[in-house]
Amino acid sequence: MSVRTERKTMPIGVDDFREIVRKNYCFVDKTRFIKEIMDGHSKVTFITRPRRFGKTLNLSMLRYFFAVENGEKNRELFAGLDIERAGEEYMREQGSRPVVFLSLKGIQGPDYQLMQESLQEMLRGLYGQFRYLLESPVVAEDDKLFFRRIIDKTSNRSETQISLKQLLVMLQKHHGREAVLLLDEYDAPIISSWERGYYDDCIDFMRGFLSEALKTNEALDFAVLTGVTRVSKESIFSGLNNLDVCGVLSDIYADIFGFTQAEAERLMTVCEVADKMPELKRWYDGYQFGNVEIYNPWSVINFIRNSCKFQPYWLNTSGNSILKTLLGRIDARKEADLMELLEGKAISTPLRENIIYADLNSDRNTLYMMLLTSGYLKAVKTWKDERSRDWAALKIPNLEISCAYEDEILENIVPHQGQIVLMDLLEAMTEGRAEDFARYLSELLRDFVSFHDSGYNHESFYHGLLLGLSVWLEGRYRVESNKESGYGRFDIALFPQRENMPGVILELKTVKEEDEMEQAAKEALAQIEVKAYQTELSRQGVAVVWKYGIAFCGKKVWLE
Repeated sequence: MSVRTERKTMPIGVDDFREIVRKNYCFVDKTRFIKEIMDGHSKVTFITRPRRFGKTLNLSMLRYFFAVENGEKNRELFAGLDIERAGEEYMREQGSRPVVFLSLKGIQGPDYQLMQESLQEMLRGLYGQFRYLLESPVVAEDDKLFFRRIIDKTSNRSETQISLKQLLVMLQKHHGREAVLLLDEYDAPIISSWERGYYDDCIDFMRGFLSEALKTNEALDFAVLTGVTRVSKESIFSGLNNLDVCGVLSDIYADIFGFTQAEAERLMTVCEVADKMPELKRWYDGYQFGNVEIYNPWSVINFIRNSCKFQPYWLNTSGNSILKTLLGRIDARKEADLMELLEGKAISTPLRENIIYADLNSDRNTLYMMLLTSGYLKAVKTWKDERSRDWAALKIPNLEISCAYEDEILENIVPHQGQIVLMDLLEAMTEGRAEDFARYLSELLRDFVSFHDSGYNHESFYHGLLLGLSVWLEGRYRVESNKESGYGRFDIALFPQRENMPGVILELKTVKEEDEMEQAAKEALAQIEVKAYQTELSRQGVAVVWKYGIAFCGKKVWLE
């Protein structure tokens, strides 16, 4: 493991390997990926990772290593890196193959026709990189005519569908060596088509477009594909038996995408901010790929670039809009699960990494698989049940993703008008305005909580609700749940992050009858005093603590 540090400038938004090296950006050396590909790759390797975890950069690195074009010049890019130190037997493969590198990230549109037009424009640019094939004496004239139809965007649907395969065939003929295919963001058109209503047309086209290039293609040496989601083999990779899938639960290439603990420590050391490591870990660590714990690379480099200011950088990039679509259909059970996640608990779900988009509306576990593959959850444990079905326990990875639940998830659960009430509620709670706090809490229960949710009258529901809402105070308060203090365990406590701010303790009760609420709330408040729950807050120098005893009965609340 090494970190290039000629300059300490962070490569924000730079995903071209040659540009990073030539402009001497600070970067973490991942060239061991090249060695691992050569040591044990399959014919087709398919890797899924969340967005902004280095997929494009690593494919760019493979391109500059293997590409025969400018081979000698590109060799300089790897001087002193891990792959050069791995031995000459690996460096002999540098600059040895024709390489096709393309991204489908921009292949989308409001309808199928416009998607096809954007694809044809992308293919025109791709073929334009290999115009020398039109002068090749070993490329047949029919193939050259085909080449020109792609360049002129006059190809029909069938020709467009086989265009990737045909390019690989022409390159193999010209160079006398099988080609490498590097395909980034393969699932971008599929996600777009599902959201916009032309999924069947898109999946039918993509099945042919990819299968033609990948299945029994003698012109293909090997291929590496990346994406965020794993689309079902049956729906898009039908008949492709040489596919090696490396998802977020696989140990293969687990340390290649994102920063390991050692890499993050080294990067922080060379940037002279090693003292920030504990907080960096709390904010951006916690992803689990196979058995390797991983830091979010986008967040770490943005943190360093922005004078070590902790904030949710990853959430400010383009998000997965499909999550908003799914969350718009969330039921009461999933809403309760999401609140438990915010409490730091794990939820258990059947494990099926491959997504069949046609089932998204009917499969209740699809949401969790999307959250897992997209980086909003991590698997802390996997197992098989008595029927040998795979299960996983899922948790929120880190503080940054807790903020994601505020920005991208809770916003879908609590409507906009509910967010206004919520802000008023939290302000009243932290300022000790008990009457206002009680009134706003009553409004939230009345207007935005289903009776079927609260009707079970379980304290855990109300506990999860208040804990989840309190996440909106992150940055001002540290929210703790069920922690020891004094002579017992408080339900929820808010520890201020700044001096001279008050602390908050919430003790909750549930009752079966409304006329029992007042007494239960008084008992809850007395319990805070008797068991000295404020002890830990006082020990940390908090002078003022607002203490609330709260009783719930269905959608009704009483607060002391």
